[in-house]
Amino acid sequence: MATLLRSLIDERGWKDYRTFIDQYHQAAQSLAAKVRDSSLTTHTVSDRTYERWYSGRVTPQNDARRILAHLFMRPIHELLSEAPAEERLPMRNRSSGQFSLSDIDVGAASGAEQQKMGRDAAMAARRAIEFAMGAERNQVGPETLSHLQDEVGRIAKIHLRVPVGTILDDLTYVQDATFRLLESGRAKPSQTRDLYLLAAFQSGMLAKASHDLGDPQSAMMQARTASVCAEQAEHQAMRAWVRGLQSAISYWANRPEDAVRYARQGIETSHGLGGTVIVWLASQEARAAALLGDAETVRAANHRADELRQHTRPDDLDSIGGNFHFPEIRQTFFGIEASVLLGESDTSLVRRAESAVQELSDTNNPHWAFAAKAGCQSNLALARLYTGDLEGAAEAVRPVLDLPPNHRNAGIIGSVQRVWSSLHGSPSRTAATARDLCEEISVFSRHRPLPLPR
Repeated sequence: MATLLRSLIDERGWKDYRTFIDQYHQAAQSLAAKVRDSSLTTHTVSDRTYERWYSGRVTPQNDARRILAHLFMRPIHELLSEAPAEERLPMRNRSSGQFSLSDIDVGAASGAEQQKMGRDAAMAARRAIEFAMGAERNQVGPETLSHLQDEVGRIAKIHLRVPVGTILDDLTYVQDATFRLLESGRAKPSQTRDLYLLAAFQSGMLAKASHDLGDPQSAMMQARTASVCAEQAEHQAMRAWVRGLQSAISYWANRPEDAVRYARQGIETSHGLGGTVIVWLASQEARAAALLGDAETVRAANHRADELRQHTRPDDLDSIGGNFHFPEIRQTFFGIEASVLLGESDTSLVRRAESAVQELSDTNNPHWAFAAKAGCQSNLALARLYTGDLEGAAEAVRPVLDLPPNHRNAGIIGSVQRVWSSLHGSPSRTAATARDLCEEISVFSRHRPLPLPR
């Protein structure tokens, strides 16, 4: 089998080991700077190992996978798969050294070439805006502030729809730029409030990113930074939202008492608000209380969330979107999860979970999020298990187990591990389907959450 890795090496004329290793070392240096991992700068590959990669006899491991993915701007699983026909470029005009217009036409370029052009254009845009921000060095100019606001809005809208690795670099960049402006003392008072609010948004999204990466300590540090910035911005809705974020981080870190406490602090802070954050806080309290087995609080909090939903009016958090907006489908998802955690077993819960999975299967839905869908599928598996439907449970959770590595965040792994625990306590645990599913979940859960595409 000719891999895409081999095809791209041939396409770029890097088949000779000395040529390839020079490019490989440059990619290692670039990646080391990007992810701040100095150990990558000394990484190398022997000519024998390279030949085995090229022939497909051996697959790259560990840091080599990261460097290759960074070098070719492709996920490693794509590089190691069979090269599709369109990746095998024609040798048109190469021997003669002559080129026609079609050779330089963007539409005729290979996928790799288009990715490189896109990367170069993005780098040029980054350099240009850095120049523009520097030109406004004596004060925080309108273009600087507009750029940061646009970036926050752009990232927020895709944050729940893409793997965190695709936005992490941009997020850290805009947060650093915002912090620098705040520390410079160049902003006017009104601009300072705007910058603090932007910093709260950015730190909140980075808290979610750290959580996705399985690092609750860093997540909570970013959340506390978001809280400080929201206070400085004097933004009530953002202060309440951060408490919901801290509740969610505690929930997935298996600290349910803290999760309930933070949710209730957010509810106290949200008095008089009308955005969907108030529904989120109530739903989050219910979900956290379910971990404690407190069915009465779950029912009361979910009832309050339903009532609040009837009176919500969009605010500036809702207009940002992404994780700052709490649509009805996510409220339904939280409610189902609370019921599942309480161990409820009835066919109506199964039907609700099936309906939620169906709604979240439409990627054109503006509220679609891959993690929410995976969570719903895991909850459906649990609901079916509780009714004795082992085959149905396996059918529900297997699509989650097929997710590519860069989609496997800490919440998704935690959700499927609940299925594993339920299977082990199930009367059908000795069945072949149960044993196979437990083994698949164990393999799925061994990997560090959400390795970044590089």
